[in-house]
Amino acid sequence: MTQADGFEQVEYGVQRERRPLKIALAQIDTCVGDLDGNADKVMDFSRMAAKGGALLVVFPEMTLTGYPIEDLALRATFRRAAWDKANELAGRLSQEALGGLYVVVGTVGTDRENGLPRNRMVVLHAGAVWGAYDKHFLPNYGVFDEFRIFSAGDRSVVLTIDGQRIGLAICEDIWQDGGPVEALASRKVDLLLTINGSPYEEGKGHVRRGLAARRAREVGAPVVYVNQVGGQDDLIFDGGSFVMGADGRLLQHLPQFKEELGYWTLPAAGEEPRPGSHLASDLEADEEVYRACVLGLRDYMRKNGFRGVCLGLSGGIDSALVATMAADACGGGNVWGISMPSMYSSDGSKDDAAELARNLGAHYEVQPIEGLFAAFQGQLALEGVAAENLQARIRGVIVMAYSNRLGLLALATGNKSELACGYSTIYGDAVGGYAPIKDLLKTRVWKLARWRNAQAQAAGESEPIPVSSITKAPSAELREGQKDSDSLPDYAVLDQVLEAYIEKAHGRADLMSDGFDRETVDTVMRLVDRAEWKRRQYPLGPKVTALAFGRDRRLPVTNAFRE
Repeated sequence: MTQADGFEQVEYGVQRERRPLKIALAQIDTCVGDLDGNADKVMDFSRMAAKGGALLVVFPEMTLTGYPIEDLALRATFRRAAWDKANELAGRLSQEALGGLYVVVGTVGTDRENGLPRNRMVVLHAGAVWGAYDKHFLPNYGVFDEFRIFSAGDRSVVLTIDGQRIGLAICEDIWQDGGPVEALASRKVDLLLTINGSPYEEGKGHVRRGLAARRAREVGAPVVYVNQVGGQDDLIFDGGSFVMGADGRLLQHLPQFKEELGYWTLPAAGEEPRPGSHLASDLEADEEVYRACVLGLRDYMRKNGFRGVCLGLSGGIDSALVATMAADACGGGNVWGISMPSMYSSDGSKDDAAELARNLGAHYEVQPIEGLFAAFQGQLALEGVAAENLQARIRGVIVMAYSNRLGLLALATGNKSELACGYSTIYGDAVGGYAPIKDLLKTRVWKLARWRNAQAQAAGESEPIPVSSITKAPSAELREGQKDSDSLPDYAVLDQVLEAYIEKAHGRADLMSDGFDRETVDTVMRLVDRAEWKRRQYPLGPKVTALAFGRDRRLPVTNAFRE
């Protein structure tokens, strides 16, 4: 061990002639807290990798614990169990004659500094933990809170396997300048290996690969980047693992949104690297976002033990898209669509709801709310918005009754535009356990609905979403002749203002400089600022944009500041 650049320099292995090293990139879907299940998956993929001739098998960040573990990291019993599982896994590999492999997994370190454990990569070999590296840069922005639960590593680590010198990093270590990656530049490594739990947002794959190309040039060696795949609460991990050559050439690229085992060979000294077993193409933007939402819902159901979903079908575009996503996630036979017409529901809306259910092969039941509404009105005699919200709350009770009776996950169908402006009824249409489109602006909802129908047409299938659900003017149908435009600016304008105000954090003056008129700016800002209390109580749903409501945007509910 030596000390340089403020890092303890650590070496594992013995230097000898460089031989070709076949590497398996194990892009897997883990579940937070499922130590046994995650370890079993490592075993399964390690067996496949061994059959494929790999010597080095690389899994994502915090493989054994799942990621992110949040305050589970602060529980001593969890840390001990995770560390014991790593040692147990090393023994299992050896018992199955896989001990000759070098298996890289992530876990949580049990030793503590300043009261906090570490985000750790371990290398399992010959029946033991052979090497280890601790994450240095701890992200503390956006969805990340790692300063809260981890202490930073202070070592620059190089493994030598079959003569190949491999520098180690964990996710954020390559996103920040300096640190252990910069320290590796002077250590003449043959490969930079980084394991990652990098959450999805639209277009992020291009950013990751561009960053890796820069680091590859800085270190003078290829980068192997292994990312996890799957949903964890509101975060989606899209996979897309890759190998980037030292010259910035993409040598390997695994597909998004699915588990995959890919191979790439690090060549011997003097040989040129060649492309690996996969060079997946990037998905088109709408398909990428749609598949992220479907994966988020599917994994939330699977990991939390739900066999099916229920939701209200109004005949509108939001519930139509959510129901279609649900059918794609778990099959139409596991979707319960409930039409809950009132005296204000149009025949067209009722017909569209029924047609959607038929197209999806979903269960469909009609539960009129007029009688329930009359019973409440007989006692409360509500008028105006209070009477409108009562209808939504009656529908919420019915949806939750189906959820309780059948053990289903209730889905909220609100979109980001409505959530931003508070255009929903708390304890009404906002009820549910998961909200698949909460990070999609209304204009994107329409776009994805058209895309999904086009996909069906291209596959020779019938369009799932009724065309009239897409083309008709949106309405909550809580009073006679109601339209969304009665309460909100036109969605084409509204969504532009919301994107600038929320995702780009433009202030009032900035928005007016962007070309929006004063009245629209004032209206939208007022609606957004007053609706924080509703957003705090809304179900979680998949993050697909650069800034989603929830972890990304943390504003006080009690807040008197106005621009």
